[in-house]
Amino acid sequence: MTHPVMADYLRTLSSHTGTGLAPLPLAACADMLGLDGLGLLLAPGGGRAELVQSFGERTIALEDLQQVQGQGPSLDAARHGALMLVPDVVDTSAFTTDRWPGLPGAIETLDIRAVFSFPLRIGVIALGALTGHRTQPGPMSTGQLTDALGLADTIAQITIATAAHVELPHTPLLDEPGLHFAEVHQATGMLADQLDTTCDLALIWLRGHAFSHDRPLLDIARDVLARRLPLDDNGDISP
Repeated sequence: MTHPVMADYLRTLSSHTGTGLAPLPLAACADMLGLDGLGLLLAPGGGRAELVQSFGERTIALEDLQQVQGQGPSLDAARHGALMLVPDVVDTSAFTTDRWPGLPGAIETLDIRAVFSFPLRIGVIALGALTGHRTQPGPMSTGQLTDALGLADTIAQITIATAAHVELPHTPLLDEPGLHFAEVHQATGMLADQLDTTCDLALIWLRGHAFSHDRPLLDIARDVLARRLPLDDNGDISP
């Protein structure tokens, strides 16, 4: 049975009549779900998942890490509509080390031990993911899972209802200035133009540079935009 406080949140979200998605009470939701952080990601038009709302000091770092590596529970939940429950990221007997090579150890360095990603999905339409984490390992309770799934379903319904009136990539929510990875896409476009290649390959370059230099993807993107990482004719960093 859904917790009465969570039920109130769901009713508030469902009755929202403004443009875009109502700001989520992520701090209260995280507390209710026994989590230390929550992130809401949307995948406009089936594209890359975007972090649009977040709570918790480690949430942005967790999502940035997955963007750098191009893999992780948030991305799998958003892309494939898969429920991803990782109660202990360092459990070597779990499937995580095979599914996401190198990622569990990197997540642990963020002092995160458990990650739970709930897909936002309406039928066959994948819309994004709601991802929570904890600094202590352990599974979520049955009640917490029920509340999290209910929250994810409600967000999905509101998202698709909003998209029905405005083309999804141009909804107010996705265009708001706080979009965390907007600079990554701007830098990707700049690199694609400089290297005369596709945006997908330019993003791989960004991720590879961030990974090899152990830096956040956003930092690399900002360096590209500020032209602090000039490229030579071969696409390498100029001295």
